[in-house]
Amino acid sequence: MSKTTRATQFLQQKRVSFTIHTYDYDPNADRIGMQAAEALGEDPSRVLKTLMALVDGKPVCVVVPSDREVSMKKLAAAFGGKSAQMMKPADAERATGYVVGGISPFGQKKTVPTVIEQAALAHDLVYLNGGQRGLQVRLNPTDLVRVLDAKAAALVSD
Repeated sequence: MSKTTRATQFLQQKRVSFTIHTYDYDPNADRIGMQAAEALGEDPSRVLKTLMALVDGKPVCVVVPSDREVSMKKLAAAFGGKSAQMMKPADAERATGYVVGGISPFGQKKTVPTVIEQAALAHDLVYLNGGQRGLQVRLNPTDLVRVLDAKAAALVSD
């Protein structure tokens, strides 16, 4: 497995301090983020999943804890939109340049607005996909907000 991806190169260019962690990716896992948390021996609230969605038809990147579900109503509100829906997997792959299970918020083909679940900012360090299946980067969540010009909002279902 290559530990150099567009995501890790992006973080290096932005001078973000991060560490790389690999695990055995299970393509048959029901919930990829939860499988990553389990494989890494980490609390699922610290292992964040990257989702691609549409708010009023425009692509957005959504980062939430792997054990939580996104509220479409809260997601739309975070961007001042009326409606939100998950992007189809093939569309997410085309938009990001990554394959599903390896989508990172860093180094995507096109820059899109990004939002992170505000509760994730309470952690000193979080894990995010590093741009390929089985590769995670660990960093301070405030660095994610800074380098992606992301906003923080309450996004998860109650």
